[in-house]
Amino acid sequence: MPVQGSIESIENETENTQTQVPANIEKEAGLVETVLFLESEPLSVDVISRTARISADIVEDCLALLKEKYSADNSGIELSMITGGWILTPKRENWDVLKEKYGNRNEGKLSRSALETLSIIAYKQPVTRAEIEHIRGVSPDNMIRMLIERQLIQEVGKKNDAPGKPVQFGTTKEFLKFFKLNSIAELPRLDEKEEERFVLAR
Repeated sequence: MPVQGSIESIENETENTQTQVPANIEKEAGLVETVLFLESEPLSVDVISRTARISADIVEDCLALLKEKYSADNSGIELSMITGGWILTPKRENWDVLKEKYGNRNEGKLSRSALETLSIIAYKQPVTRAEIEHIRGVSPDNMIRMLIERQLIQEVGKKNDAPGKPVQFGTTKEFLKFFKLNSIAELPRLDEKEEERFVLAR
């Protein structure tokens, strides 16, 4: 499906620009690197600062140095901003090869139906079960249940102006982490045909 293709084509593009940083912060950069290595969740600059006991300004310089370091072709990992925090992640080309073995339960393969349901929720959120069914043409109940179990979507409220005030669904922080996005705003833009499909479904 076209919308599924939009989700699957998400690229975590990073500008590899040369950044000027102080030459005497290698030790602090190593400390920041260690903090990021030991943590499994994205960390804000303030959290890194408190953990490493160095100023936020120095943390920023360290991150710039590490970002440049990991941009080298012989590096298998990269420094990524996800959900507003910094985290060390495998480079996308390496992860595509290894994710089947090393992916966790939220990073396992999603079926075509699950991906399309997830795409609809990502682009239309907040969206009700009935609205998803209207777009897909089939009941989304099983897919919604599975996506909730994987913590990729959640209930985000109710549509008060609709009969029965049906539950609305939206994506989660785990969704952003799964697709290596900093925010929903980084989703690929829908093409004209996909936009038309969504508009007709309203």
